[in-house]
Amino acid sequence: MSPREERWDLVVVGAGPAGAATAIGALHADPRLRVLLLDRADFPRDKACGDGIAPHVLDLLTEAGVTGLLDDRMPVDRLRLVRGGAEAERTMTRPAYVVPRAVLDARLVDAAVAAGAELRRHRVRTLHEEPGCVVLDGELPAAVVVGADGAHSVVRRALDRPRGPVALAIRGYAPVTAAHAGRQVIELGTEHQPSYAWSFDCGDGTANVGYGEVLHDDRPAPTRAELFERLERLLPDVTVGGTGWKGHHLPLSTARWRPRNGRVLLVGDAAGLVNPLTGEGIFYAVATGLAAGRAAAEALRRGSPERAGSLHRRATRAILLPHLRHTALAATLTRSSRVLGAGIAAAAADQRVFDDLVELGLARGRLTSSLALGLGRALLRPPPATHRDPRPPALKEPA
Repeated sequence: MSPREERWDLVVVGAGPAGAATAIGALHADPRLRVLLLDRADFPRDKACGDGIAPHVLDLLTEAGVTGLLDDRMPVDRLRLVRGGAEAERTMTRPAYVVPRAVLDARLVDAAVAAGAELRRHRVRTLHEEPGCVVLDGELPAAVVVGADGAHSVVRRALDRPRGPVALAIRGYAPVTAAHAGRQVIELGTEHQPSYAWSFDCGDGTANVGYGEVLHDDRPAPTRAELFERLERLLPDVTVGGTGWKGHHLPLSTARWRPRNGRVLLVGDAAGLVNPLTGEGIFYAVATGLAAGRAAAEALRRGSPERAGSLHRRATRAILLPHLRHTALAATLTRSSRVLGAGIAAAAADQRVFDDLVELGLARGRLTSSLALGLGRALLRPPPATHRDPRPPALKEPA
């Protein structure tokens, strides 16, 4: 059969977490679907990222039949937030994971293939909508196409969809320092705001370390050397012995996110979905990918693949829209140094505030009354800026 004679129910462009989740969601809804998963790289492959995985991601995958994905990884339950002289360190109510994308993405792709997707190495260059189908590169027709091809999405550009605000980050792997062992550490910048440096313990003697900042139209993007210098200034010595340095763009979400109707959908980074507070994108990728796969399956079941976009729009609005409005507001508020300091002070004073900040930054949390009250108190009568939970991190053997 020639490529042009192939006919796919669903073609997913990009096999990262968003793309693999799309295939998983579709095949969990209807295992009979013909699903093609395309990526320009072979797996496993590295991908620049902070590697933090919220437990909510595993909840979503479990609902789609994917279990045990990270059972061999060591969870990290301590989070330290620092800015200038203010610090809050506590135990997270639900531990997170730090998993290199070379590991995570390969496992998700394997799960998609096990569910029935076909994985093919292919770099998509063009997309054309024809009556009754969408054709990729003039040879791959599909009833529905999902663009999951990242920050520089070919599918998004073909649809002439604009990109919103963007951050730039650099990431590498280095031996974890004693001060950062067993923790996710975030040091917020006092210059070049919004910005922060991080060190996330991978549990194998190394840490994912990096630095990122939001780009602004009125000033040039930082150079690689400047990114390194700002990382070292915030977290001295974390780059010693580091390897695997990669730079990457993060398309940040806004309150104005509007999924499109039709046969072509966008998910994850391709849809401009990265948390503007933390740079976290894996939860958004998996959530919107699973929803896109289910929407495609439902539209095909109804015999109306052109309705996939409207079904996806309805599902993702329920999942994310209130949260995105709250993160957009929070991102605006945290441009103020005073608010940032008060937020850390409030988290240091109250576990509930700390937990609500984690939910807002890693999953689909909102600006809660507890958070607002704690922030207001900190702004009016700042409590002690530093809190360290007296419980030390549990000693665990690396996986």
